[in-house]
Amino acid sequence: MWQVIWVTKYQRFSLVPCTPVTRWCFLFAVKEAGRDFTYLVVVLIGTGITGGLFYVIFKELFSSSSPNKIYGKALEKCRSHPEVIGVFGEPVRGFGEVTRRGRRQHVSFVEYVKDGLKHMRVKFYIQGSEPGKQGTVHLEVKENPENGEYEFRYIFVELEAYPGRTIVIEDNRS
Repeated sequence: MWQVIWVTKYQRFSLVPCTPVTRWCFLFAVKEAGRDFTYLVVVLIGTGITGGLFYVIFKELFSSSSPNKIYGKALEKCRSHPEVIGVFGEPVRGFGEVTRRGRRQHVSFVEYVKDGLKHMRVKFYIQGSEPGKQGTVHLEVKENPENGEYEFRYIFVELEAYPGRTIVIEDNRS
């Protein structure tokens, strides 16, 4: 009786007579193929997980609907507004919530759905070159149903120094 054996070392098939030794070689080849398949599955799962992580990171950092992008656009509007420049001085710096370690990186935001459209409220802080002048920026964006982009509903700055004052940068509420 003849049997086909796959020899993994040379990656070819050979036709050999069926003996106890060749049966052992065949079982060894099956074992090697099973191990190779297991490695393939592990690599595919790892690639899928890595791809998912990259998708989440790029969506958060480079999407136009991420809180960081909205924060950047709002900060640019604050920096170019003449009343904000007059009160705070130049340059105007923006920062998020202060952590326990004193870092100011996290921008506070809340996402919600109203009337089937996505909304987001963002809060961050600004400070200029004028000593003791600091303000809180409040803004809200609303998803445009036509193109899916977020549009500003309002942006205003609340001064924290006495007397309290509010600077309206943009107000599209209606």
